[in-house]
Amino acid sequence: MAIGSTMLVFSVQLADVDRGVYEDFTLRVAKHPSETEAFMITRILAYCLEYQDGIEFGGGVSTAEDPAVLVKDLTGKVTAWIEVGSPDAARVHAGSKLADHAAVYTHRDPAKLLAAWEGKTIHRASEVVLRSFDSKFIEAATGALDRRNQLSVSATEGTLYVELNGESFESSVRTHDLV
Repeated sequence: MAIGSTMLVFSVQLADVDRGVYEDFTLRVAKHPSETEAFMITRILAYCLEYQDGIEFGGGVSTAEDPAVLVKDLTGKVTAWIEVGSPDAARVHAGSKLADHAAVYTHRDPAKLLAAWEGKTIHRASEVVLRSFDSKFIEAATGALDRRNQLSVSATEGTLYVELNGESFESSVRTHDLV
Protein backbone atom coordinates (compact mmCIF):
# COMPACT_ATOMS: atom_id res chain seq x y z
CA MET A 1 0.00 0.00 0.00
CA ALA A 2 1.34 3.43 -0.91
CA ILE A 3 2.18 5.92 1.81
CA GLY A 4 -0.06 8.99 1.71
CA SER A 5 0.86 12.63 2.01
CA THR A 6 1.51 14.19 5.40
CA MET A 7 -0.58 17.28 6.14
CA LEU A 8 1.17 20.20 7.79
CA VAL A 9 -0.53 23.41 8.90
CA PHE A 10 1.21 26.79 8.91
CA SER A 11 -0.23 29.89 10.59
CA VAL A 12 1.61 32.55 8.62
CA GLN A 13 2.31 36.18 9.39
CA LEU A 14 3.78 37.78 6.28
CA ALA A 15 5.44 41.19 6.16
CA ASP A 16 7.00 41.71 2.73
CA VAL A 17 8.18 45.30 3.19
CA ASP A 18 9.84 45.38 -0.24
CA ARG A 19 6.50 44.75 -1.98
CA GLY A 20 4.19 46.35 0.61
CA VAL A 21 2.39 43.05 1.33
CA TYR A 22 1.21 42.40 4.89
CA GLU A 23 -1.07 39.40 5.44
CA ASP A 24 -1.99 36.74 7.99
CA PHE A 25 -3.19 33.43 6.55
CA THR A 26 -3.22 29.70 7.14
CA LEU A 27 -1.60 27.21 4.77
CA ARG A 28 -2.48 23.54 4.70
CA VAL A 29 0.42 21.85 2.98
CA ALA A 30 0.36 18.27 1.73
CA LYS A 31 3.91 16.90 1.86
CA HIS A 32 4.20 13.99 -0.55
CA PRO A 33 6.37 11.08 0.68
CA SER A 34 8.86 11.75 -2.15
CA GLU A 35 9.12 15.48 -1.31
CA THR A 36 12.05 16.53 0.87
CA GLU A 37 11.51 18.92 3.75
CA ALA A 38 13.96 21.33 2.08
CA PHE A 39 11.82 21.38 -1.07
CA MET A 40 8.66 21.89 0.99
CA ILE A 41 10.13 24.79 3.00
CA THR A 42 11.35 26.41 -0.24
CA ARG A 43 7.87 25.92 -1.73
CA ILE A 44 6.27 27.64 1.28
CA LEU A 45 8.75 30.53 1.16
CA ALA A 46 8.14 30.94 -2.59
CA TYR A 47 4.41 31.11 -1.85
CA CYS A 48 5.01 33.80 0.77
CA LEU A 49 7.44 35.85 -1.34
CA GLU A 50 5.10 35.73 -4.35
CA TYR A 51 1.90 36.15 -2.29
CA GLN A 52 -0.95 37.95 -4.06
CA ASP A 53 -4.64 37.42 -4.82
CA GLY A 54 -5.21 34.17 -6.70
CA ILE A 55 -2.08 32.37 -5.46
CA GLU A 56 -2.28 28.62 -4.87
CA PHE A 57 -0.13 25.54 -4.68
CA GLY A 58 0.11 23.48 -7.86
CA GLY A 59 -1.29 19.97 -7.99
CA GLY A 60 2.04 18.48 -6.96
CA VAL A 61 3.19 15.02 -7.93
CA SER A 62 -0.27 13.96 -9.12
CA THR A 63 -0.42 16.77 -11.70
CA ALA A 64 3.12 17.11 -13.01
CA GLU A 65 2.08 19.76 -15.55
CA ASP A 66 1.47 22.28 -12.73
CA PRO A 67 4.28 24.31 -11.16
CA ALA A 68 4.86 24.20 -7.40
CA VAL A 69 2.99 27.52 -7.00
CA LEU A 70 0.83 29.45 -9.44
CA VAL A 71 -1.33 32.53 -9.56
CA LYS A 72 -4.60 32.66 -11.47
CA ASP A 73 -6.76 35.67 -12.26
CA LEU A 74 -10.54 35.68 -11.84
CA THR A 75 -11.00 34.11 -15.28
CA GLY A 76 -8.75 31.16 -14.38
CA LYS A 77 -5.85 32.31 -16.57
CA VAL A 78 -2.43 31.54 -15.09
CA THR A 79 -0.65 34.88 -14.52
CA ALA A 80 2.37 33.65 -12.52
CA TRP A 81 4.27 30.37 -12.84
CA ILE A 82 6.55 29.68 -9.85
CA GLU A 83 8.81 26.63 -9.84
CA VAL A 84 10.81 25.29 -6.91
CA GLY A 85 14.02 23.29 -6.80
CA SER A 86 15.82 22.42 -10.02
CA PRO A 87 13.31 22.41 -12.88
CA ASP A 88 14.64 21.72 -16.34
CA ALA A 89 14.89 24.49 -18.92
CA ALA A 90 11.96 23.13 -20.96
CA ARG A 91 9.66 23.43 -17.95
CA VAL A 92 10.76 27.01 -17.24
CA HIS A 93 10.37 27.81 -20.96
CA ALA A 94 6.79 26.47 -20.98
CA GLY A 95 5.88 28.36 -17.80
CA SER A 96 7.32 31.61 -19.11
CA LYS A 97 5.30 31.25 -22.32
CA LEU A 98 2.09 30.54 -20.40
CA ALA A 99 2.26 33.24 -17.72
CA ASP A 100 3.16 36.93 -17.58
CA HIS A 101 5.52 36.24 -14.65
CA ALA A 102 7.82 33.24 -14.18
CA ALA A 103 10.08 32.60 -11.20
CA VAL A 104 12.20 29.80 -9.77
CA TYR A 105 13.10 29.48 -6.10
CA THR A 106 15.87 27.04 -5.39
CA HIS A 107 17.31 25.43 -2.29
CA ARG A 108 20.09 24.02 -4.46
CA ASP A 109 23.27 25.58 -5.82
CA PRO A 110 22.06 28.23 -8.30
CA ALA A 111 25.33 28.07 -10.27
CA LYS A 112 24.66 24.40 -11.11
CA LEU A 113 21.10 25.22 -12.14
CA LEU A 114 22.25 28.08 -14.37
CA ALA A 115 24.90 25.80 -15.90
CA ALA A 116 22.23 23.18 -16.68
CA TRP A 117 20.14 25.84 -18.44
CA GLU A 118 23.06 27.30 -20.41
CA GLY A 119 22.45 27.17 -24.15
CA LYS A 120 18.84 26.04 -23.69
CA THR A 121 15.86 28.01 -24.95
CA ILE A 122 13.88 29.75 -22.21
CA HIS A 123 11.12 32.09 -23.34
CA ARG A 124 11.79 35.67 -22.12
CA ALA A 125 14.81 34.40 -20.15
CA SER A 126 15.80 37.94 -19.22
CA GLU A 127 12.47 38.32 -17.38
CA VAL A 128 12.51 34.99 -15.51
CA VAL A 129 13.43 35.45 -11.85
CA LEU A 130 15.77 32.92 -10.20
CA ARG A 131 16.09 33.34 -6.43
CA SER A 132 18.21 31.44 -3.92
CA PHE A 133 18.84 31.52 -0.18
CA ASP A 134 21.98 31.13 1.94
CA SER A 135 23.22 27.55 1.80
CA LYS A 136 22.51 26.53 5.42
CA PHE A 137 19.30 28.55 5.85
CA ILE A 138 16.83 26.01 4.41
CA GLU A 139 18.55 23.11 6.16
CA ALA A 140 18.35 24.89 9.52
CA ALA A 141 14.67 25.79 9.01
CA THR A 142 13.71 22.17 8.30
CA GLY A 143 14.86 21.26 11.81
CA ALA A 144 12.11 23.44 13.30
CA LEU A 145 9.22 21.83 11.37
CA ASP A 146 6.27 20.27 13.13
CA ARG A 147 2.77 19.16 12.07
CA ARG A 148 1.32 22.50 13.29
CA ASN A 149 3.57 25.48 12.67
CA GLN A 150 3.72 29.15 13.58
CA LEU A 151 5.57 30.92 10.75
CA SER A 152 6.54 34.56 10.56
CA VAL A 153 8.15 35.73 7.31
CA SER A 154 9.58 39.23 6.92
CA ALA A 155 11.34 40.40 3.77
CA THR A 156 13.12 43.71 3.56
CA GLU A 157 15.98 45.04 1.44
CA GLY A 158 16.87 41.60 0.07
CA THR A 159 16.98 39.90 3.47
CA LEU A 160 14.55 37.27 4.67
CA TYR A 161 13.81 36.90 8.38
CA VAL A 162 11.93 33.77 9.35
CA GLU A 163 10.64 32.64 12.71
CA LEU A 164 9.39 29.06 12.69
CA ASN A 165 7.96 27.61 15.89
CA GLY A 166 10.00 29.98 18.04
CA GLU A 167 13.31 29.52 16.21
CA SER A 168 14.74 32.40 14.16
CA PHE A 169 16.56 32.17 10.84
CA GLU A 170 17.93 34.77 8.44
CA SER A 171 19.08 34.67 4.84
CA SER A 172 19.83 36.97 2.00
CA VAL A 173 17.56 36.40 -0.99
CA ARG A 174 19.77 36.49 -4.06
CA THR A 175 18.39 37.09 -7.53
CA HIS A 176 20.35 35.56 -10.42
CA ASP A 177 20.23 36.60 -14.07
CA LEU A 178 19.53 33.83 -16.58
CA VAL A 179 21.21 35.70 -19.44
